[in-house]
Amino acid sequence: MKMKSEELLGELEAMVRGHRQEAEAMKNWPLKTLNQKPEPDKWSALESFEHLNRYGDFYLPEIGARINQAKVVKETEFRSGWLGNYFAKMMLPGTKKIKTFRKMDPSGSVLEMIVLDKFIRQQDMLLELLRQAKRVSLTKTKTSISISKLVKLKLGDTFRVVVYHNERHILQAKNAVSLFEKSEAG
Repeated sequence: MKMKSEELLGELEAMVRGHRQEAEAMKNWPLKTLNQKPEPDKWSALESFEHLNRYGDFYLPEIGARINQAKVVKETEFRSGWLGNYFAKMMLPGTKKIKTFRKMDPSGSVLEMIVLDKFIRQQDMLLELLRQAKRVSLTKTKTSISISKLVKLKLGDTFRVVVYHNERHILQAKNAVSLFEKSEAG
């Protein structure tokens, strides 16, 4: 995949703003609804957001450090790496289910509204990182990934993985509360 760097960053910024709005809207739901599991083996809305927060705890500092250390200035076009493109596409909603690593699995956690507040703060940080990324190379700046510090992805691909992963689980959270809402109405 290749596209203009500014276009990629713009698309990702728009998605992050949307994710932030979704989290703000979730704050209007009762805590009981947000903790309701649609099925025993599925995550509640808050578990979905907690899962994203755990990944944000790794990726946001990693991305920030790599941007601050970057020595290569921006280029006009971003070229995805084959591995980064593969991971990014795997994260899109509608693709097959991926097994979650135990430390990233929030199942059984007692969760409060602060999960949404933390996610919103993380989206604000992500927006700032996307703005900072406009001055560095999205292709030559590399970041480690959460499953192995030895594997590096291009910064543009890392942003895609994080934002698409957020998209996937926000949809999951919305589905969880809408199922509960439908059962309440019926």
